[in-house]
Amino acid sequence: MNFKIPRGTQDILPESSALWQYVEQKAHDLCRRYNYKEIRTPMFEQTELFQRGVGDTTDIVQKEMYTFEDRGGRSLTLRPEGTASTVRSYVENKMFGWAGQPVKLYYIGPMFRYERPQSGRMRQFVQFGVEAMGSDDPAIDAEVIALAMSFYQELGLKGLKLVINSLGDKESRNNHRNALIEHFKPRISEFCGDCQQRLEKNPLRILDCKKDRDHELMNSAPSILEYLNDESKAYFENVQTYLSSMNIPFEVDPGLVRGLDYYNNTAFEIMIDGEGFGAITTLTGGGRYNGLVEEIGGPETPGIGFALSLERLLMALETQGIALPVESSIDAYLITMGDEAKRKAPGLLHKLRSEGIVVDTDYMGKKMKAQFKAADRQNASFTLILGDEELAQQTIVLKDLNTGEQENLSLDKAILKITESKRGEE
Repeated sequence: MNFKIPRGTQDILPESSALWQYVEQKAHDLCRRYNYKEIRTPMFEQTELFQRGVGDTTDIVQKEMYTFEDRGGRSLTLRPEGTASTVRSYVENKMFGWAGQPVKLYYIGPMFRYERPQSGRMRQFVQFGVEAMGSDDPAIDAEVIALAMSFYQELGLKGLKLVINSLGDKESRNNHRNALIEHFKPRISEFCGDCQQRLEKNPLRILDCKKDRDHELMNSAPSILEYLNDESKAYFENVQTYLSSMNIPFEVDPGLVRGLDYYNNTAFEIMIDGEGFGAITTLTGGGRYNGLVEEIGGPETPGIGFALSLERLLMALETQGIALPVESSIDAYLITMGDEAKRKAPGLLHKLRSEGIVVDTDYMGKKMKAQFKAADRQNASFTLILGDEELAQQTIVLKDLNTGEQENLSLDKAILKITESKRGEE
């Protein structure tokens, strides 16, 4: 029987995994600078967590979740996004009582959604996300947005566009909600079944519909910005002021609607503007979710965050021809001649590796010439040659493959020379 990888998933082979490691390390380093701490949550949770946290009216909950029943009869779901799990952990571990609020967290891990696989959109995908809980200061909204922008910029992406909007506080949203119902209701029969169901439950989601986006009522729908109360207006203006102070350009788009039910006040997306990226131009999205912590059983707590797909990021980097400086070489390759040298090789390799040297050797019984070719294929900086003569003298031949120079040295001096060369490259 021939087994094949499940649809919507991928094998990340060693050549590509180096790129993944690079961007993941960039995320770790950036979050360290912003003083966000990593959290790791389970890959499956109680189904109700996502129903309550993500929202019953979302496509994720209605159509895309991988849900199963365990042997105890409990309904569990592979996490489709990271915020609900992070907030659940925040509540369960009583992080709201920690000293040093707000609590600033980040995560990197696989998520799962049953949707039609396409370029940059997989059924199993990896998200990098951040969540800041405990502060309703608009300055932290700007900080979260700045972190996301910095991540893309430091990796070299060009043509980035930040789009922001305000979804308002509860009062503003309710007023806008009523206006949307009044706007769409007379002609709701012209919309898809999903939109018809959303009309009373969450009419804001109609604006995010892909099927009906060209309907004439979409362009004439009342803008949330027309219904912001004074407090929400002031909040949104402060966010814009802080972004301007960071020299981060942005556009205000009243039509920007995030796909999850828990967003309010600040909402944002970062898009990439350029040819060759396909139909999907949004790289990341996020926003403020005051009320989500209470929905999951915690105290009243404001929060804001974002999540981005690493697959989509890597696709954007490839499209723009950006080569990441990943390490694809080794420091040294050990070449052995004779049975005695072969027996000494494992101990010698272990010593070299314990000194921080990246080294490999032949395990296929190749002749000396083939071993040199193997060193070239692995882009080794040096070869270490060990034969009967070197064993007798307790030395080793060190050859610099960049200059062609070679010398007979003690092992300690050879190690010193390789490590000095590594420090010089750094």
